[in-house]
Amino acid sequence: MARTLVVAGLPTLLEVAVSGDVTHLPEMVPVLSRGKHRGPRQGACFMELASYLAGERWSDHPVCTHPLLAALARDVNDYTSDAGRARLLPLIPSVIGLAGEDLHIDARIALICARMALPVVAAAQQQVMAVSVLACERVLAGLDGRPAGWLDEQSQAVLAHVPHAARWARGFTGGIAISPKAFRRHSAPATVHAAAEAIAQACVPQPDQILHDLLAAAIAECATWSGRDTGPSTGRDTAMVAAAH
Repeated sequence: MARTLVVAGLPTLLEVAVSGDVTHLPEMVPVLSRGKHRGPRQGACFMELASYLAGERWSDHPVCTHPLLAALARDVNDYTSDAGRARLLPLIPSVIGLAGEDLHIDARIALICARMALPVVAAAQQQVMAVSVLACERVLAGLDGRPAGWLDEQSQAVLAHVPHAARWARGFTGGIAISPKAFRRHSAPATVHAAAEAIAQACVPQPDQILHDLLAAAIAECATWSGRDTGPSTGRDTAMVAAAH
């Protein structure tokens, strides 16, 4: 079933494919804004609107989305400017149903965040992001049975652009062991938050665009590991948003 929703502040209509058991979608979607909201009349953040579209209780921590992806979405929502936040709306239905317990999801989301932030953030944050890249790669190496210190080509390339930060990060992480539990609870969420914050504060022309692209990339990666395609051709419930005049 598809519903056409009027979005305040957006010049186009959104046609949203929703599951049959969602019977209380709003005709007027709340304006996206920072922070938590008691209900749609007060506005909505990215994940609150996702919870509503999924037919869940109003919440910015819905069960329909992987916790780390939801954390990134909240940060991107809050760090995006008021003028740019409406561009996030078409991404919202694509996070519904993206969940799973595979630690690859946490590691891949955190790695995407660190790698996208590293080239644009201020020097003070480069060491943090470089450490995060190495930590995520170490976790993935353990999961996939690769040798310690192995890096994929993208990680090698992004670290090569910040040689001083990379050298410091290698020295810092050399003797540190990372347990899967600690990575999921602490390291990965800290990486995601630090990356979004650093991008928003970076001296770059279009931080809103980078944040949008960061969230879109994380959604696509999470969909890959959750076994779901976020493209419009899948036909899955709550998986497609199309702009129509």
